[in-house]
Amino acid sequence: MSKPDYKGANNDQGVDFVEIERSEAFQELLTAKKKFLVPTISLFFGLYLLFPILISYTKWMDAPAIGDISWAWIYALLLFIMTWTMATIYMRKSAELDRMAEKIWGDESLDRRKA
Repeated sequence: MSKPDYKGANNDQGVDFVEIERSEAFQELLTAKKKFLVPTISLFFGLYLLFPILISYTKWMDAPAIGDISWAWIYALLLFIMTWTMATIYMRKSAELDRMAEKIWGDESLDRRKA
């Protein structure tokens, strides 16, 4: 079995992925993705991991907040709201990132198609 050539020689589509990866537009796309995903994922996991820690090692989550509803229930509800909000924000941001990717894929300055 031959080793695939990512420069397009043995590629049915004739795409030079190395050239695409080295392009400035692709690097901007990766930077934009990292700027969005790293803080978002950190916030998401941080708040979700904080919940069991607060429940297990503190007593203030047991205190009533509104009537018989404790702070634990309010925190859990806020986690659901946060999840839906982050999903909505991600869908909008991913549409923007998809447009950037389409621009890169359609960039004629990258000589990546076979003649």
